[in-house]
Amino acid sequence: IFKKGSVLFGFDRAAAAIAKSPRHEAIVCEGQIDCIRLHLAGFANSVAGQGTAFTDEHVKMLRRVTDSAVLVYDDDAAGHKATVKSARLLLAAEVPVRVVSLPGGDDPDSFLRSHPAEEFRRMLDGAESIMSFQVRAERAKEAHPDSVDGVNRVVKEIIATIACAANAVQRASMVAEASSLLKIPAAALSEELEKARAA
Repeated sequence: IFKKGSVLFGFDRAAAAIAKSPRHEAIVCEGQIDCIRLHLAGFANSVAGQGTAFTDEHVKMLRRVTDSAVLVYDDDAAGHKATVKSARLLLAAEVPVRVVSLPGGDDPDSFLRSHPAEEFRRMLDGAESIMSFQVRAERAKEAHPDSVDGVNRVVKEIIATIACAANAVQRASMVAEASSLLKIPAAALSEELEKARAA
């Protein structure tokens, strides 16, 4: 009866708010309580997967009403992994993605219980790109992020994300940003990207 991959919590209430918002942007969080708290705080364009189970079906639902998405997942290893996975699904549907990382291990529920809604609004306005988020997260995993092995592992994950983007202009923009963040020539990243897309 209940198939969590087909249920996007809050979508019935959020769809109209997403369509009417200036950026046509959806806020995507992990849990139902997070989503409820966001709605109570005035962020009616919020939806939640069931835990970290964000799926292609969820993306298809969002794609009907949204032009972009902001992911607000837990700032831990599982949350980082889920953020990248969800971002890849959205990019494949040509939905640009930004990321909000809440401080101190907060999730939207705990953050909004101790901070004003306006502070969360400022964080949304300043959300970082998926490239910025992933470069930072992947480098943090490495004991020696500037070593040859470390750089190779980081680049492999970054390229896998860029390769998911269906839009060529978006891919080019992501390559340029990754090049700047990683201090690696864009031509080298483009070459690796073509290999990944041909595989």
